[in-house]
Amino acid sequence: MHAYIEIRMRSNFYINPFSYKSFQKLKNPIIPDRSYSIEPNWWSFVIEPRNCLIRMKVLSFILLSLAGCQNQPKPISSQETMNASMTTIQDQTTGNDSLEIATLGAGCFWCVEAIFQDLNGVVKVESGYSGGGVKNPSYREVCTGTTGHAEVCQIHFNPKQISFEEILEVFWTTHDPTTLNRQGADAGTQYRSAIFYHSEAQKNAAEKSKSEVATQIWEDPIVTEVTAFTNFYPAEDYHQDYFNLNGSAPYCQMVIAPKVKKFRAKFDGKLKKK
Repeated sequence: MHAYIEIRMRSNFYINPFSYKSFQKLKNPIIPDRSYSIEPNWWSFVIEPRNCLIRMKVLSFILLSLAGCQNQPKPISSQETMNASMTTIQDQTTGNDSLEIATLGAGCFWCVEAIFQDLNGVVKVESGYSGGGVKNPSYREVCTGTTGHAEVCQIHFNPKQISFEEILEVFWTTHDPTTLNRQGADAGTQYRSAIFYHSEAQKNAAEKSKSEVATQIWEDPIVTEVTAFTNFYPAEDYHQDYFNLNGSAPYCQMVIAPKVKKFRAKFDGKLKKK
């Protein structure tokens, strides 16, 4: 007989790494080859000294969300942000160069942030929530799908180094814009594909890119929402720069890292010089 120790703690979710999804319709895959289902269960840590087996079912971001869910993000009014996006934005890292903002929803903002941070000409990427009717929402509230917000990234970029159209090309390539309110195993309106335009020029560019570029990458109809920007609320601090700060976490290793690797291989010429 061998020793058997099991420790159980109640939680709401776990990662099932044996759930697969085939993306046959993708002509040029950047999204991960696997999806990971989120299902109700217990956290289990099972130790069997006989064969040194350690099984762990943990979704790492739950611990982080429990630690930071009390911190409410500061709201940014839609008028203030729209005014800022329409005028010259100065940034200390770019001297006199004016910046523009792209606000994009492409599923989990951890993945979106990790990709756009690598692009040359992108000065800042901030995760947050846009498109909803509830002021100053928390991550927990957005996850219920009742606030109307989408998880988005606000991308501050130098148009002299990278164009809005180039950013959209990366956007179409690195997520699935053909699945309504879903990215892989993440389902809900908060994960919808969306472009929140800040000007008529961005609107026209987005609609043109959607009809001409996205359709060359994807065979199925594009369901991406193209709508006017109205609000942006920064996500809690523990969501910011998530992949860089938590690269060894299971979700980062299994989901974000493979996606970033494929993105870097395809867009090697557009990456920041290390």
